[in-house]
Amino acid sequence: MRNPWRRILNWFDALENRILYASLMAGSVAVVFSMAVLWTGDAFSPKVRWTMSVLILGFWLGFAFSARDRVVNPLRTLANLLEAMREGDYSIRGRKARPDDALGEVMIQLNAIGATLRAQRLGAVEATALLSNVMEEIDVAVFTFDPGEKLRFINRAGERLLSQSAGLLLDRTASYLQLAEYLHHPDDAQSVSRVFPGASGRWGIRRSAFREAGLPHTLLVVTDLTRALREEELQAWQRLVRVLGHELNNSLAPIKSIAGSLATLLTRDPLPADWRDDMRDGLGVVASRAEALSRFIGAYSRLARLPRPRLAPVELYPLIHRVASLETRVPVRVSDGPALTLQADGDQLEQLLINLVRNAADAALETRGAVTLQWDRDGQHATVLVLDDGLGLSNTANLFVPFFTTKPGGSGIGLVLCRQIAEAHGGSLSLSNRTGSRGCQATLVLPL
Repeated sequence: MRNPWRRILNWFDALENRILYASLMAGSVAVVFSMAVLWTGDAFSPKVRWTMSVLILGFWLGFAFSARDRVVNPLRTLANLLEAMREGDYSIRGRKARPDDALGEVMIQLNAIGATLRAQRLGAVEATALLSNVMEEIDVAVFTFDPGEKLRFINRAGERLLSQSAGLLLDRTASYLQLAEYLHHPDDAQSVSRVFPGASGRWGIRRSAFREAGLPHTLLVVTDLTRALREEELQAWQRLVRVLGHELNNSLAPIKSIAGSLATLLTRDPLPADWRDDMRDGLGVVASRAEALSRFIGAYSRLARLPRPRLAPVELYPLIHRVASLETRVPVRVSDGPALTLQADGDQLEQLLINLVRNAADAALETRGAVTLQWDRDGQHATVLVLDDGLGLSNTANLFVPFFTTKPGGSGIGLVLCRQIAEAHGGSLSLSNRTGSRGCQATLVLPL
């Protein structure tokens, strides 16, 4: 496509030529007519004829030069303005532009266009400078590659990652930099363990596309995940230690106290008459706390050893009806939905739904209500709802905190296991109070 600025300049040149041609043609016609009147007939003497001829020719030449200056100079000024804009110089302005003149109005508008373009370029330069500073300061490696997979941009973090300066890396191919596999990977985002020349660890790599000068380019962003993972790991260990310490103290403190009391009892001489009853009660408390501690350790083991799901086609209709038939304490209604097939681990998914229905039944028992199961399709996902007629949730903040429970004798891992199973299948699980009626709603979303 031709340059639009050059087309405008050519148009002004053609306009200039046409105006001059029209002016000269009009002047020439007037001169020819006047000379014909002078030199035909005997109305004028030779002296008058020559004098008038000189005056007419002089007037015609003066008119031609005046028309040229009147037309050509403004058009040439406009052409110079357009040429400067085409070259990227928006600081030149046309002077003596009169708003009552057509060419003056054009020059005023060109001056306004130049001021607008200058402001826009200034804003673009400032934004580019800001983006460049941000790119240089962020602790994330940024690379851009052209259609030939040659490196066109790298920031300081990228230089540190590859242990070379930008001058040595620019124009190198992605294969030379050992980054080509990430440009052709089917996933735009991935997490890899990799040793780079300047660092090693766990890295998050994201790829996106953009266009520059009409050509497709690739943006590659490499983020160090090691520090974040270590911080998350530290927080997880701290939470685990707090939970284990709390539970162990709850069991070991009474065991220690009872054991001390029984040891003191046995040192008494003579033994009290009811020492057998005291020993029996004390040992019963020790056994009870030891059993509670054993249940806690078993629950934690199940939570930590959840296997990866083995995906296979699972029909949702018979699965939900089978789960509903297992709960006999309260009525369980099933609202039939569409026939859907999931890629899931049937055993894990069944255990998830059993836990949700059991929790809903526990809540419905308090109000002598019922439980309702329903499902539907939402785009590429299946949504399963477990509704109960219980009292609802008073505290939703700790529902998925391990070992948190509001039930007497509860382990506090049921909902945690359910969420782990849902997320392992690429889905999600949430609990909320129902709107428009009392009770709770568990929403399970799974990909089809």
